[in-house]
Amino acid sequence: MHHMKQQTTKTWLGAAVAATALALAALPAQAGKTMDAIKARGQLVCGVNTGLPGFSAADSQGNWTGLDVDVCKAIAAAMLGDATKIKYVPLTAQQRFTALQSGEVDILSRNTTWTLTRDASLGMNFIGVTFYDGQGFMVPAKGKVKSAKQLKGATVCVQSGTTTEKNLTDFSRANKLDIKPVVFEKVEAANGAYFSGRCQAYTTDASGLASYRKQEAKNPADHIILPELISKEPLGPVVRRGDDEFFAIAKWVVFALIEAEEYGVTQANADQQKTSTDPVVQRILGTSEDTGKLLGLDKDWAYRAIKAVGNYGEIFERNVGEKSSLGLPRGVNGLWNKGGIMYAPPVR
Repeated sequence: MHHMKQQTTKTWLGAAVAATALALAALPAQAGKTMDAIKARGQLVCGVNTGLPGFSAADSQGNWTGLDVDVCKAIAAAMLGDATKIKYVPLTAQQRFTALQSGEVDILSRNTTWTLTRDASLGMNFIGVTFYDGQGFMVPAKGKVKSAKQLKGATVCVQSGTTTEKNLTDFSRANKLDIKPVVFEKVEAANGAYFSGRCQAYTTDASGLASYRKQEAKNPADHIILPELISKEPLGPVVRRGDDEFFAIAKWVVFALIEAEEYGVTQANADQQKTSTDPVVQRILGTSEDTGKLLGLDKDWAYRAIKAVGNYGEIFERNVGEKSSLGLPRGVNGLWNKGGIMYAPPVR
């Protein structure tokens, strides 16, 4: 008898949970203070790097460019109808999280690694990965070193108090390389030491190595970045917790840029693609069903983002790709169906 009663309770609970879920499903995502503030001021406030060419850097006129900058432009275009409605706030590594927590910026798009600690303890949400990076090594091209495994007993310049330093020690120990770290507190000092020949190699995120090589080397071709990466550094934009609607918009703008590349929608052909009969292209460009209303936007949200900055592949190539001054291969940042791991949930 007791057993029967338990079953009934379970069924009743199940029904109650299902009913609640249905009621919740009908509610829009929680719009918080961030969304309201962006709409009221008609401007997105975007936290960026103080200067990392390829990712975010300003020219002498104060025009910002870079992969991280383009993410903000795409979001502003989707939300506000204009990719120029952005205030850029340059932030150091130390300032970045406080600036987001305090509401000084709406979004942090600043070569920031997604880790458990940052995601779970700082009151923030990572919206996705815009660049899969990893710690690498740079060496003079004239040397014989073609692989990081050949750095036995080598002196390696590294910044102190970073995951980079710890990763280097772990890598050296695991491969019995007896690497000699030459440690600097400031990145400028580490750069200077490597480029003046004080160390046989330099280690930091591979994208950073490419950027420093462009900035600091007398002749960038004199330095090569070795193929191995010794850590995972998934970089992506971050928003504050507590505003589900803005979180959803930021996330899906990035996904739409990736899916646009997968389906061949570019900055140049977005208008003619509006006549496409491909159901995926129709959904992205808003010519069939309206995906925007679920995000609190209009049907042209993704079309505007693509028109403003191009699809993910175009953003990559223009800012950091093989033909850019950084000259990074697409590598793991290639689409999932082209040998990379860049993969977006479907816009549908």
